[in-house]
Amino acid sequence: MATLYDHNGRKVELKLLQDELAAPSLTGIRTLWNETVASGLTPGRLTTLLRAAADGDPLEYLTLAEEMEERDAHYASVLGTRKRALSGLEVQVEATSDAAREVEQADAVRALTAAPAFCFLVEDLLDSLGKGFSVVELVWQRSATRWQPRFEHRDPRWFRFDRTTGREVRLLDERNALEGVELPPYKFVVHTHRLKSGVPIRGGLAFLACWAYLFKAYTVKDWMAFLETFGMPVRVGKYGDRASKDDIAVLVRAVANIGTDAGAVLPESMQIEFPEAGGKQGSVNVYDTMAQWLDRQVSKAVLGQTMTSDDGASLAQAKVHNDVRIDILKADARQVAATLNRDLVRPFIDLNFGPPADGLYPVLTLPVPEPEDIAGLVAALKELVPLGLKVEASVIRDKLGLPDPEEGAELLGVVVAPAQGPGPALNRAVNQEHTDGQGPARTGTDEQDTPDALVARLEAETAPEIAGMVETIRQWAEEADSLQALRDRLLAAYGDLPAPSLAGVMGTAFAAAAAAGIYAEAVESGATDAA
Repeated sequence: MATLYDHNGRKVELKLLQDELAAPSLTGIRTLWNETVASGLTPGRLTTLLRAAADGDPLEYLTLAEEMEERDAHYASVLGTRKRALSGLEVQVEATSDAAREVEQADAVRALTAAPAFCFLVEDLLDSLGKGFSVVELVWQRSATRWQPRFEHRDPRWFRFDRTTGREVRLLDERNALEGVELPPYKFVVHTHRLKSGVPIRGGLAFLACWAYLFKAYTVKDWMAFLETFGMPVRVGKYGDRASKDDIAVLVRAVANIGTDAGAVLPESMQIEFPEAGGKQGSVNVYDTMAQWLDRQVSKAVLGQTMTSDDGASLAQAKVHNDVRIDILKADARQVAATLNRDLVRPFIDLNFGPPADGLYPVLTLPVPEPEDIAGLVAALKELVPLGLKVEASVIRDKLGLPDPEEGAELLGVVVAPAQGPGPALNRAVNQEHTDGQGPARTGTDEQDTPDALVARLEAETAPEIAGMVETIRQWAEEADSLQALRDRLLAAYGDLPAPSLAGVMGTAFAAAAAAGIYAEAVESGATDAA
């Protein structure tokens, strides 16, 4: 195999591709076990670990980002929603040309993305949404015909950003436990999700949401303390002046145990009262309001909106906002696709087909479907198609999500009643039975059926004559050498157009229309009986 180089011009070491370079160990520098950070977190400690992360030591920050997803249900929900909105997109792979070799390469990449493991790869890369970056190791397996990768997600706490630029991800290793070592080419898929400009570690959503998480933790803690104090009424035991020490001891035990026993036995001279904790309802609302406000800020930070997660908006509003704002989803899709094209598609093609001579590789995309206004589309077609707009049926079926009908399948369609002559239609209207002795009952159906029947009959009877006239005019237009000549011929031959029976048809139509008008006027004036 020819010598390969990555996009940065570094030489690819083939002997390293099949080894696991970032596997965890029980006692080494890359261990799965870390001390908790969220427990006992204070504003001072949070400030310290965020500063340390920005200075190149993100261990505690990454641990906190992991624990936030485990401890805060709302943060985990909205972050998971954003991840799934992207990981659920269909992958598309386009060849650079129609040449056989380029098509074969694109088909190979499609087969790679169709494997179930590829879905997990995308989800692992989206871990960078919260933490700022994510790393997946490619463990290549070589068969007789092809190099095939296995995807292993690696804990981001095993990596560091270089201190010079703050952008290059390096692997912590015994060879350099402080700065880390350079990642070999074609061995890792490194995705740094660019939510803001600057150092990638400061661009994770956890960096933004951690303060809301801390304040909410304090709010919930105080809320629990409040409920523990005021959730149960205060128990006050009263004893008389003659009560002995033994009587008082009995009362004390009764007051102490009534919360769990839900009952007590006392002498007749003693009593226990439960005064209401008046005026505390407002305090409960303070905690609830604060927690909800913090959740809304997290929703806006992660999803770009709050309607689908917090506000309980209407169905129409939720459809407009969807789960994740579409502009955010498109940006996420572009970034993930760019990483996959750089760190997966290029190595896969180079190892299996060799570098393309033109330097062009198959392009992997994650297209985001635009929400379609079906009601608006149908309304527009209903108005424009009768005016002559030509629309391909298959395009409309694609927009509606309907497949092309199979041959011989039962099809839905509009049932058109046979056209009826004007005489029977008018007779039905005129001979309609009287309902109140003052005139025929006029129904919306009859009023609409009569004109419809007349129009349908007129269209059917005039169609041959109109077609003949149009054909004659078309021939004249083909023979004319200018618009002026065509106009002169039309004016000169107006009376010779082939329409021998058109006048009769039109006369019948005019008569029917007049009769219908006379009948309508008679019904309106109530003079039908007199007529």
